[in-house]
Parts: sequence; C-alpha cells; structure tokens
Amino acid sequence: MLIALIVVVVLVAGVGLWLVTGYNGLVRLRNQVQEAWNQIDVELTRRHDLIPNLVQTVQGYATHERDTLDAVIQARNAATAPGASVAEQAAQEGQLSQSLGRLFAIAEAYPDLKANQNFLGLQNELSATEDRIASGRRFYNAVVRELNTKIESVPSNIIAGSFNFARADYFEAQNEQVRSAPQVDFGGSGPAVSFGGSARPGVEPGAPAPERELGGSDPDYGTPNR
Repeated sequence: MLIALIVVVVLVAGVGLWLVTGYNGLVRLRNQVQEAWNQIDVELTRRHDLIPNLVQTVQGYATHERDTLDAVIQARNAATAPGASVAEQAAQEGQLSQSLGRLFAIAEAYPDLKANQNFLGLQNELSATEDRIASGRRFYNAVVRELNTKIESVPSNIIAGSFNFARADYFEAQNEQVRSAPQVDFGGSGPAVSFGGSARPGVEPGAPAPERELGGSDPDYGTPNR
C-alpha cells in the first residue's frame, strides 16, 4: 500500500508540474505575441501620423492629383479605424501602401516637389518607419508561429483547449501587389522611387509598383485585435 501511495503521489505531482509548466509556457508566448504587436502598432501609428504632412506637401505642388491624394487619405483613415482584426488591419495597410506607391510615382513628374526638403525628410522618415515595421513583423510572426505550434501540438493542445488559448493570426499582406513599400534613392540628381527588389519586367520607370512588405506568405507581423 505504501508503494502504491507513493506511486500515485509521484504521478499526481508529475501531472501537476506538467500542467503548471505547460500553462505558464503558453501564457509567456501569448504575452510575447501581444508585446510584439504593440511594438508594431507604435510604428504603424508613426506611419499614419506622417501621411497627412506628406499629402499636404505634395498638394502644394501637385494640386491636379486630387484623386490620388484623396485615395491616400481615405486609405490612411481606414487603417487608423479602431477595432480591426489582424486580417482587416493587414488588408488596410496593404491598401495604404498601394496608395502611397502611386503618390510617390506621381512625385517623379514634379521636379520642384522632389527637391523640397520637407518632402525629402518625410520620405526618409517614412522609409525608416517601413524598415522597422518589416523587422517587427518578422519577429511578431515568429512568436505567433511558436504559440500556434504549441496550441496545435500534443500534449500541449490539451492545456490550450482546457484554458481557452486561441491561435494568433499572422500579419500578412492580402495582395501580392502590395508586398513591399516604396524606398527612396537619394543618389543622382534627385530622389528616385524604387519598390524593393528588381524591377518588374514590362513596368515603366515611375509606374505604380508594390510596396515594402508588411506581411508575406511566410509566417514570419497576426495578433489579437488592435
């Protein structure tokens, strides 16, 4: 009887230790996902804050491009709306990136605008922000992948199901056309706009092109609602 009692106690202690360890591990990953998303959200907010000044500067030189300017503002307003899911946020950011790509392509037709120091400064800040968003996305998606693997794997899926741990979504672009954000080349006689990677065959210089990656097919930027 004593041996049997010892065996039972050891088994109960082992199961309890496994439950505590598994639960704490899932909590840690869930918090990491939220923290990583918060860092991305800071950079997205920074991006959104730069756009009105950018549009205002362009408007001073390209008053006839009203449709493009309005499209950028509308896309920016949609991206800043509260309560969006990860998939909705990804789609909205993709539309915003696409609109910004058209805006920068239009700027090529206005030499005075390209030489404007305020415009150049905003381009530079936006490019740096896009770099930080891309870096944050990769880290975020890596943590999401780790959390989701734990939730779906045996036996940790038992703990996840018992305590209602939900899978997190990856932050992915919804359209292959909006995978990379515009970068600014300050070499030569003036800033030229490139859109990441090599030029697409059959696309004329200055034509709208995809923007810096805010998400991708590889699970490297999803999370709880904003």
